[in-house]
Amino acid sequence: MDVTAPHSVVDAGLTREELQLLVQRASTGDGEAFGKLYDLNLDAVYRYVYYKIGDGVEAEDLTSQIFVKAWEAMPRYQCREIPFSHWLMRLARNAVIDHYRTRKPQGELNEAMVSPEPDPQGEYLRGEQVRGLESALRQLPEEQRSLLVLRFVEEMGYAEMAKIVGKSPGALRVMQHRALAALRRILEREGR
Repeated sequence: MDVTAPHSVVDAGLTREELQLLVQRASTGDGEAFGKLYDLNLDAVYRYVYYKIGDGVEAEDLTSQIFVKAWEAMPRYQCREIPFSHWLMRLARNAVIDHYRTRKPQGELNEAMVSPEPDPQGEYLRGEQVRGLESALRQLPEEQRSLLVLRFVEEMGYAEMAKIVGKSPGALRVMQHRALAALRRILEREGR
């Protein structure tokens, strides 16, 4: 699965009205409409989950579970309360939290995430930097880690993030500042 693909509806060429129609059709049990919503949002949900748990296979499984939950909950979804993509990301966030609550600690990162043969020295050093950053991110509290993933991996604005996490944009700016400061301290402590 491509973890760098665009995730906005604008990129898919749909207007707000077309998207709302798809959501309305899906909420009445239209599988084809839900399939289109799935296609539009799959990459963003997978990317979010992948960057939160760091394992491609587990991320695929969890992403599938999220879309099953979304399909089951579609009859109760209300367009006017929160945009569909935000609602879906809220489901993803909750699924990741549940995932961490129910699993046993596993220690280090999965080696399948890194390239098996970092041939040139530069590639190796970049891989070390990425692993160091991933390790530092895992040491942050869940709320700070989620915020940084939404902001810098998913490239969401504060208003969009506020709808997902239920906090004001101003509060999110303060939280981001604190999360980045904590991340910097961890990286400095580890000599990275």
